[in-house]
Amino acid sequence: MEISQTIGYFLAVFVGMILGMLGSGGSILSVPILVYVMSIEPTLATAYSLFIIGTTSLIGGIHKAKQKLVDFKKMVLFGIPAVISVFITRKELVPRIPDIIFSTENFTLSKSMLIMVVFAVVMIVVSGSMIKPFKEKVVLENEKFNYYSVILMGILIGLLSGFVGAGGGFLIVPILLLFAKTPIKMAVGTSLFIVSSQSLIGFTGDIMEKQVIDWQLLLFFTLASIIGIFIGNFISKKIKETKLKTGFGWFVLAMGIYIILRELFWS
Repeated sequence: MEISQTIGYFLAVFVGMILGMLGSGGSILSVPILVYVMSIEPTLATAYSLFIIGTTSLIGGIHKAKQKLVDFKKMVLFGIPAVISVFITRKELVPRIPDIIFSTENFTLSKSMLIMVVFAVVMIVVSGSMIKPFKEKVVLENEKFNYYSVILMGILIGLLSGFVGAGGGFLIVPILLLFAKTPIKMAVGTSLFIVSSQSLIGFTGDIMEKQVIDWQLLLFFTLASIIGIFIGNFISKKIKETKLKTGFGWFVLAMGIYIILRELFWS
């Protein structure tokens, strides 16, 4: 086993720890680890990330369901359009993007660069919700909400998740809060099932496109992340979540800026 892979697996434990401590967020680091540490091509790395996110989120979602913190009605309403959108994105849209999108004498915009830059922008947006989290509003039982807005948001999140290989948990939770009028704890639990379903379905789109999957690497990385979840759950009982989330938010922001600089100016 190469040293870079060993380091990657240790970092996968860290990914799981963040997920275990915060309920989401660790998966935003999967793609940078796979690309920059384990030297996996970005398009394939986004496919791997979908499998990793889908598996780890499913474990978290089952735990929340046992606590009755999953709104299955809203999960279906948001999840079905998201699943369809992410599947179409992975099977039809991503494979059709040319390897070289735009080129001049001094600059070339490749498919890999576009994926990483868009991913970095998502990281920066996500970091904002961690540094300054949404304040929970009082939600009345059975409060009415706009079904069409939730469906539209599901389609958009599925498109974004499919393109960059991120689960979108930190984007889904605010949407469930603002558009679907869901209490914060219920929104977190529901988002885990949405992330799991759209990520795993998106990954099947890659399999149908006959992507060559290194199953040993993928399963080891996923297993390391799952181990990290249990470690994170234990640590979360001893550390204040708000401080942890804020600190991680600044780290994600710095990573997003680094990726943009690396792809556009340092490559």
